[in-house]
Amino acid sequence: MSGNAYGYGEIREGQTECFRVEVTAEKMELFEAITGDQNPLHLDDGFARQMGYDGRVAYGMLTASFYSTLAGMYLPGRWSLIHSVEAKFLRPVCPGDELTVAGTVREKNDTFRLLTIKAEIRNQKGEKVSGARMKVGVLHE
Repeated sequence: MSGNAYGYGEIREGQTECFRVEVTAEKMELFEAITGDQNPLHLDDGFARQMGYDGRVAYGMLTASFYSTLAGMYLPGRWSLIHSVEAKFLRPVCPGDELTVAGTVREKNDTFRLLTIKAEIRNQKGEKVSGARMKVGVLHE
């Protein structure tokens, strides 16, 4: 894995990075194994349908974990240190969905080498499934 390695001085307000990722049944299983979250909405198609969904729903925090990938691999990449993520979940994500994760630098704080990034995740239909405001430090000038 390589990814970006922007130093603080290389980053500009308005700069955007994005990537695509598929939510797979395997990722859901691994997330369940790591977290121990066995809510049937995430594990049982029948239960999820009874609750009004088309099938089981991906873990919201699995979806939000791609904000970590955004910071750690793309913007700024290697030199990142996430200070905070304020995420909102707007639509359900299901296994098989292909997500586009994008972030744009909205503000730079030169004193602390801290970025404010507006991020969002959209599904293959272009629907926004999550939005976030991130504070990300850059450990390299």
